[in-house]
Amino acid sequence: MISENFYRRQNTVNTKHADMIIQEAISLAETWQNRANRLLTSEEKDIQDQMLSLLTNPIDKVIMAKMIDQSFRSDDARRVADQINYLLKEYGVPDFFTSGDRLLMRVFLGVGRYFPHVSVPRVIDKMREDSSRSVIPGEKDALYAHLLKRKSEGVRMNINQLGEAVLGEDESLSRLNKYLEDLKDPEIEYISVKISTIYSQIQSLALEHTVSILKDRLSQLYRAARDNHFTRIDGTRVPKFVNLDMEEYRDLEITVRAFTRTLDEKEFKDHSAGIVLQAYLPDSYNIQQELTVWAKKRVAEGGSHIKIRIVKGANMEMEQVESALHNWPLATYDNKLDVDANFKRMVKFGMKSENIKAAHLGIASHNLFELAYAYKLAQQNKVTEYFSFEMLEGMADHVRRSIQETRQEVVLYAPVATKDNFINAIAYLMRRLDENTAEENFMRYSPNLETDSEEWAFLKEQFIASYKHKDKAGKTPHRVQDRTQETFPERMGTCYEGEFSNEPDTDWSLAANRKWAEAIREKWKKGPDDKPMKIPLVEAGRKIYEGRRTRECMDPSEINEKVCVARYAMANDEDVERAVAVAKADPDGWRNRSQKERHEILSRVAMELRLARGDLIGAA
Repeated sequence: MISENFYRRQNTVNTKHADMIIQEAISLAETWQNRANRLLTSEEKDIQDQMLSLLTNPIDKVIMAKMIDQSFRSDDARRVADQINYLLKEYGVPDFFTSGDRLLMRVFLGVGRYFPHVSVPRVIDKMREDSSRSVIPGEKDALYAHLLKRKSEGVRMNINQLGEAVLGEDESLSRLNKYLEDLKDPEIEYISVKISTIYSQIQSLALEHTVSILKDRLSQLYRAARDNHFTRIDGTRVPKFVNLDMEEYRDLEITVRAFTRTLDEKEFKDHSAGIVLQAYLPDSYNIQQELTVWAKKRVAEGGSHIKIRIVKGANMEMEQVESALHNWPLATYDNKLDVDANFKRMVKFGMKSENIKAAHLGIASHNLFELAYAYKLAQQNKVTEYFSFEMLEGMADHVRRSIQETRQEVVLYAPVATKDNFINAIAYLMRRLDENTAEENFMRYSPNLETDSEEWAFLKEQFIASYKHKDKAGKTPHRVQDRTQETFPERMGTCYEGEFSNEPDTDWSLAANRKWAEAIREKWKKGPDDKPMKIPLVEAGRKIYEGRRTRECMDPSEINEKVCVARYAMANDEDVERAVAVAKADPDGWRNRSQKERHEILSRVAMELRLARGDLIGAA
């Protein structure tokens, strides 16, 4: 059932929308859902019932998350057994478990915990087996069997070797080599790559250097993709395909630049590759337009098309954490209406005949209304050959089979992890669990969804509301900090505002702030022939330099030569005594000032520090 606050959060809309394409999309979505329900297997029905039970008992989600997390943290079976035993005693056996799983847990509680080297591997193997619908085993025999099955079904497979950001260059080069191996593997056609896995030292402040390294490593991948071919089920031989995933907002510009600069190389003129854009970022619509203009120019000059995979975005929690830590505006939209509206806006722009031929589209969603809208747009514009449906492996496979009856190309995004590297799958599984149980997510209602239900009506209203909003969702980036143009109100700070707000860190992902940093360096950087700055003592407002011993400040960033940037005067005994005497005399009357007066002075000091931020960084 849908809670009443769901409807209160939505605008009241007329479901008999005047735009014919929306009516056609709704009708097609209903057809797909009804067909999917008829295609549902008994095994898939059991999985849906499990998911419904999980949604009915939210505490089960907590238990499952904790069990998955803690079962793979340690290699010590006794330690894992202790954790599982604690969780089962604390929360009980989850209701959504199958009868076989509940029996396994009770056996574990009874005797298994006393024999951890036997019981823990059995529990972990069961978890891995249950997750194999969503995370494909990476061992060759199992992987090849699954790829062959999907190939026979006419489904393209996009392989994603799971793993979060690497910790060093040895690990990043190892991941790069793994991608190269996959591209040389005759059974693999298509891979997804994250820039954070092929370079460990990504720095926004060193954007050009970072892009240069990434360009070199992407070039290796594109060469391997170009030089190796995959044979499709109809015998057609095609080059391998590399899709560049999008991660956090801070890597957005770096990812786009690395992608375009690499493909701008002459050797890749005839090679096609893909990139992901996230609709939950207001920036993405403008970037899509820029990429499309670039792709059209590339094609006009005889080059190959690119592919843009449009997704809604899956790193919201990370963006919220970064925003809170650095006191920055949230980079993403903060509501689903805007996200869905921007998704439709991007799909509509991308589906234009003059755009999609240069920038093919992958429409990535499990929301049947979104997929139907994209399909109807493509039909209307006569461009169905230039786009594909993209879904997640193991999620609502009966729906995938229903959609595939349109004979439209379907690509499954398929996470892969070997037994030894299964810990890398945990973050992915947790993200999917959060998404699939989120109150406003289509997948939450997918189990046993009927087109005459209250849930379907809610999802339809949600779809229409976002369609009506598609030209109203903001396009302006939320992160717009510019240190070169900062102005501050005179009465700013806790003294005047009555509350403390932490000073935002400098956002180096923004071009204006990187230029500001370059200007600081230009202003303060000294060479070996430049005269060092003189830094005097200051005593009661009087500057003293002559007649004092001095020390040199050397530039720590200069490795090959010594560069003295300043010499500062050192106090002698008399200077110290005079300073103490001045402090005792208190000529400014600081001791006699009220708390309010001191607060006001310190607020003005804080303002001066803000205004001098660049020079203080340069001097440091």
